[in-house]
Amino acid sequence: MSQTFTIRSMRPADNQAIKQILQQCLQDAGLAIPGTAFFDPQLDTLAEYYQRSPKSAYWVAENNAGKIVGGCGYGSVSADPSVAELQKLYLAPAARGQGLAKALLHLTEGAAKADGYRQLYVVTDTKLPVANVLYQHQGFTALPHALPGEPHDGCDTWYIKDL
Repeated sequence: MSQTFTIRSMRPADNQAIKQILQQCLQDAGLAIPGTAFFDPQLDTLAEYYQRSPKSAYWVAENNAGKIVGGCGYGSVSADPSVAELQKLYLAPAARGQGLAKALLHLTEGAAKADGYRQLYVVTDTKLPVANVLYQHQGFTALPHALPGEPHDGCDTWYIKDL
């Protein structure tokens, strides 16, 4: 049965729900390792992190029962001020396969473009095949290596897209 979702800006009360979804997704894929978002130091205060970071944002998706089922955001990633990074696009299993990842991705692309970014970069891993297919189908181009300064060196796949 299809669900309806509400997407809104992340609030501090959402921090633990997003942390749990993100860490469960990475653990399920065998990526609960250093160099992945699993150990990002800002996970406990993610909403506050995005609120104080210029030219960045994070949204959460709620199901029709008001439960957080995923999220996505963007922020600066490199010395190049024209490149934003798509960050922490994760969905709980029950929210997958219903177009929610695409909706979050399109929202992020539009907001990053409005913030003056010209490209959107994303880091993922071959152990996340559905994410790779999503990015490929949404017009991202594979890169041979990470951008300079990339903090997630535990991942092995990188994409970029012109906005």
